[in-house]
Amino acid sequence: MSADPEATRDNSSHLQRGLRGRHLQLIAIGGAIGTGLFMGSGKTIALAGPSIVFVYLTIGIVLFFVMRALGELLLSNLAYKSFTDFCGDLLGPGAAFFVGWTYWLCWVVTGTADVVAIAAYTQFWLPDLPAWIPALACIALLLCLNLVHVALFGEMEFWFAMVKIVTILALIAAGAVMVATGFAVPGSPPASIAHWWQDGGMFPHGLSGFFAGFQIAVFAFVGIELVGTAAAETHDPRRTLPRAINAIPIRILIFYVGALLAIMAVTPWSSVSPDRSPFVALFALAGIPAAAGLINFVVLSSAASSANSGIFSTSRMLYGLGLRGQAPSVLTRLSKSGVPSRGLQFSCVCLLFAVALIYWIPDVMTVFTLVTTVSALLFMFVWTMILLSYLRYRRTRPAQHLASAYKMPGGRPMCVIVLIFFAAILLMLWQRADTRAALCATPLWFLVLSLAWWRVRQGPGGRVAPYGES
Repeated sequence: MSADPEATRDNSSHLQRGLRGRHLQLIAIGGAIGTGLFMGSGKTIALAGPSIVFVYLTIGIVLFFVMRALGELLLSNLAYKSFTDFCGDLLGPGAAFFVGWTYWLCWVVTGTADVVAIAAYTQFWLPDLPAWIPALACIALLLCLNLVHVALFGEMEFWFAMVKIVTILALIAAGAVMVATGFAVPGSPPASIAHWWQDGGMFPHGLSGFFAGFQIAVFAFVGIELVGTAAAETHDPRRTLPRAINAIPIRILIFYVGALLAIMAVTPWSSVSPDRSPFVALFALAGIPAAAGLINFVVLSSAASSANSGIFSTSRMLYGLGLRGQAPSVLTRLSKSGVPSRGLQFSCVCLLFAVALIYWIPDVMTVFTLVTTVSALLFMFVWTMILLSYLRYRRTRPAQHLASAYKMPGGRPMCVIVLIFFAAILLMLWQRADTRAALCATPLWFLVLSLAWWRVRQGPGGRVAPYGES
């Protein structure tokens, strides 16, 4: 097999392939373990009981098929640098415009929530420090590190993901030991796997509680598609991308299902507080005196990882949009190390809104709930556009599909099933008042985008190359 010319190209007019296979593997893990697992698992357990395991498992399986569709499309043409490229090539430039700018907003919204959360977590150790100082410091630090080289982004995500992995594996191990020894605290039943089906059964709140769990659990998976954005900057995408995607199911089984089963085996699900991290509670029961500080550090690093991913991905989206006249051309400027520096700076300026939020709204969790619901809705739009692009690809390019060495299992019928699942999620979001508000507000963004697209079409254009060409 001949070497990919992009892998050896070394000039500052193109994005550089500076990510290694180990970077992409850990980016995939980090994307599959969102902050929602650490921050929202207590609330999801309270809503759905032990059936929450099936909620996370269902969402994980569905998104695996989205990722397989993404993988087949990206590898069908290595000139595709992200899903905006194949959306533009297969569905038209308007689709690329909507997907690119929506994905940018996805991460700005998510990053805003993460930066606000980081400020709150820092006050655990420094309660007298004004919250805006760590928020501003976090943005400045991530900007500086991302400006250096894409490989440094890969290193940061590698170690951020390692923190998550070690913490979850330690929790599962602690839970297994406590179950094996019949550990119990005064006034509570001993640790046992029987907690999974006792205390009301697997579905203690019926189907309504089971479906309610989806509303929060979806946010835990946002960023899983980041592996596709990062693939353009790996040395060997044909090898590293399939390996990263294929490992997603086993990671979900270990890191989501394993962690939740461990938590609910140590203590009955009805004893889990929706307002407190069950990770903290389990480590505290295990007799680790620094449990609160330890988990606070883990959640802080998880939020920093999410914000770091957002800064990376938004700058790449702006770069691609700028090349084709769908964003200001200044955003296409690259540094000497091949990093879209102006896009990074613009996204970080937008994240400064998080600093203002600290002054405007004192209740961080209220803001976090609203913002993360909007984020989940926007990410679902992006995932939907990936599937629609795949359906178009199968219909118009059958020869490419037949020649593909990395076909999506289930093909077109599975795409339809996943799209129906997303529609059902929207229906579930409509059932609750707190998520209904976000569902009603989200269409305003697409109205703004429609007006912006009309304005872009009136301009002179300026695509450097058609979608799908280098």
